Amino acid sequence: QVRVVESGGGLVQVGGSLRLSCAASGSIFSINAMGWYRQAPGKQRELVAAVTSSGSTDYTDSVKGRFTISRDNANNAVYLQMNSLRPEDTAVYYCHAEGLGITSTQEMGILSGWGQGTQVTVSS
Repeated sequence: QVRVVESGGGLVQVGGSLRLSCAASGSIFSINAMGWYRQAPGKQRELVAAVTSSGSTDYTDSVKGRFTISRDNANNAVYLQMNSLRPEDTAVYYCHAEGLGITSTQEMGILSGWGQGTQVTVSS
C-alpha cells in the first residue's frame, strides 16, 4: 500500500558528509510525517530526525547541528543531509512515512511504511 525507497548511503571518512533520499508512493496521497531512523548492530532502532507536513522538525540530540532533514511535499520525498559524520553514526538508516490513503479494504485511513534501509558506514 505504501512503498518507501531510500538511497544515498555509503562509506565515508570521519568528518565527511552524505545525503540520504527517500520517496514514498502507492496508495498514500497525503503524508503527515516522514522520518529517518537508524539501527546500529546490537542496538534498538532510534529516531534520527522527522519532519511534518507543516515543516516542523525534530532531531535526536546527538545529531543536532550536524544533520538537516528537509522535505519535498510535491514529490512525497524527504532528505537527510548528514555533515561532520562520526563513527557512532554508523548504522542502517531507514525511512518511514505515514499519512492518509486508501487501505486494503478500500477505505480512507492512516497508512504507514518503512523503506528497506540503507547502510551508512563512517570510518575513522
